[in-house]
Amino acid sequence: METESPYRVPEAQPVVDPVAAIDVSPDHAADELLNSKNRRKKRLRSYPSAGRYNTLWYFPHVTGGYLRVIPQSLVLMVARYIPFLGLKNWLYRRIGMRVGRHASIGFMVMFDIFFPQDITIGDDTIIGYNSVILCHEFMRHEWRRGPVVIGPHVTIGANTTILPGVVIGEGATISAMSLVNRDVPPGAMVGGVPIRVLEAAPTQSGA
Repeated sequence: METESPYRVPEAQPVVDPVAAIDVSPDHAADELLNSKNRRKKRLRSYPSAGRYNTLWYFPHVTGGYLRVIPQSLVLMVARYIPFLGLKNWLYRRIGMRVGRHASIGFMVMFDIFFPQDITIGDDTIIGYNSVILCHEFMRHEWRRGPVVIGPHVTIGANTTILPGVVIGEGATISAMSLVNRDVPPGAMVGGVPIRVLEAAPTQSGA
């Protein structure tokens, strides 16, 4: 009888188009645009616990095993501290992240150690000091996984946490110490725990 490996290699998550993922209709108010928790949750895949204990206890069985997680963790820890932005981006790409040109990842930024391949960062985006970007949520009886897409020309302040399934539109600004638990419209300025609209994107006037 053939024995199945206890470690499952994670499936790749679909790439999310940050423009198509967010309704940018001018008929919607800024707060309504931001009220997109349901869209985030629809991007998440939920799985039951692999046993009788909490889901994190079984992480090697659902993330590809120690031989996958440990090298990814080491790369992410090294990249947190080195000051060379080009080298940091090269290291992130080696573990499957999609990092755009001239993206600047600040000191001590931490990305998801289990599923870094689910993270997309656009061109010329800044992510501030000690921010955290997650692609998983381990809970008592179930765990979830979802991609994070950060568009181009985005500014993310220090100590910000971004939850799995979030899409941040082009040119958006997120203030420091924010919890991003829903989509952010292109060009908007948001902040807080959880985030709320601080300044809506400027509307284009007709010619």
